[in-house]
Amino acid sequence: MAGKNLLEKVWERHLVKKLPSGQDQLFIGLHLIHEVTSPQAFGMLRARKFSVRYPHRTFATADHIVPTDKIRRPFNDPLAEEMLRALEKNTHEYGITYFDPESGKQGVVHVVGPEKGLTQPGMTIACGDSHTATHGAFGSIAFGVGTSQVRDILATQTMAISKPKVRRIHVKGSLAKNLSAKDLILAIIGRLGVKGGLGYAYEYTGEAIDALSMEERMTLCNMSIEGGARVGYANPDEITYQWLKGRPYVTNFQSMKAFAEEIKSDEDALFDDEAHLDASDLKPMVTWGINPGQVVAIDQKLPEIESLPPEEQETARRAYDHMGFAPGEMMLGKKINVVFIGSCTNGRLSDLREAALVVRGNKVADGVKALVVPGSQEVAAAAEEEGLAAIFTEAGFEWRHAGCSMCLAMNPDRLTGRQLSASTSNRNFIGRQGSPTGRTVLMSPTMAASAAIAGNLVDVRNIGAAT
Repeated sequence: MAGKNLLEKVWERHLVKKLPSGQDQLFIGLHLIHEVTSPQAFGMLRARKFSVRYPHRTFATADHIVPTDKIRRPFNDPLAEEMLRALEKNTHEYGITYFDPESGKQGVVHVVGPEKGLTQPGMTIACGDSHTATHGAFGSIAFGVGTSQVRDILATQTMAISKPKVRRIHVKGSLAKNLSAKDLILAIIGRLGVKGGLGYAYEYTGEAIDALSMEERMTLCNMSIEGGARVGYANPDEITYQWLKGRPYVTNFQSMKAFAEEIKSDEDALFDDEAHLDASDLKPMVTWGINPGQVVAIDQKLPEIESLPPEEQETARRAYDHMGFAPGEMMLGKKINVVFIGSCTNGRLSDLREAALVVRGNKVADGVKALVVPGSQEVAAAAEEEGLAAIFTEAGFEWRHAGCSMCLAMNPDRLTGRQLSASTSNRNFIGRQGSPTGRTVLMSPTMAASAAIAGNLVDVRNIGAAT
């Protein structure tokens, strides 16, 4: 009899029952909430006179609307202030732990959960945010959910969901120097497409995955959603365990480790589909269009429209029109106006360390606005202690408070007009960074840092300080 993969094992352990709709009722071990998608859910609870079933399994933080230049209350944006007040009220009333901006523990929800040790192998995790797949880096099954599902989880600690198929993405070889998990996931999305993962969970395996740090694995899993997958995960190993050891909410390390070993995919596990890549072939990747699948190596020419699959050609036309680029051009040398280093994709301490290697001893190019936004207050404190913040500020970067910032511009950090942004975030949709005519190019932290110094897109492999 064939073995089972991790998703099957975790699913079986959390399955409550089969529903008449054909979906499964799944128990959710950890529920994370923030200020944007939770107010309506709590309103629905009150309207139906429901309580929160297991408040100790829900944790809250504020991230999307929090200003990063200053966090003086009340916020200048009345709607942002209203959202934060609602989160404060709801968490207090229902007895939910809240990592507020005054606690020193606040930050982007997908940074805060792991750094506290809330995220652990074998869990089912849900959050009203699409990038909840991040937590799969620890061998958990993590879903982004909508507001009505946030309500359901608060009221019952369960949700209705269809079990996805599983595609194993096996990555052999090793990443070259100055390449990162961001380059790898952009390459995967570029190959499989933004719709390639529809109906699937992605299991990442292979020697290249095994070599990644926990923070790199989080980057990889974070952007699985950009490839259309509902879930992205890696099997837990010693790197996972050592990263979690001593975290505040890891209360029984040996028990956690034993369970993690039990739910790992079996060597003879079956998968619904497989894809294979060689990390050794990768180069620094950048997007050129209006979705993360429109991506090329930094030294590669932009595609001719006729060379693309028929279903992608119209989107390519719109992308070229919006971005002001043309087939046959290269992204190398494109002048940029803004650099954003941060987000739940690349706002962790290791991301800032790598970017600081490039920035040290250099200056931000004239005319470039460059922001570094730590993923959490704990990341910020550690970066300041290590001297990373000083490296950035001395170079001319703005060192900001923790938050989502320019990733989606639900706060004052926004592009204006036709500005071109070199961004370490996860989406380059039209208007994503706040301006309907603004343009976003996704890349790794070292590539973004290099662009800030040069004033245009460069190949980080040619930057001496980063080697």
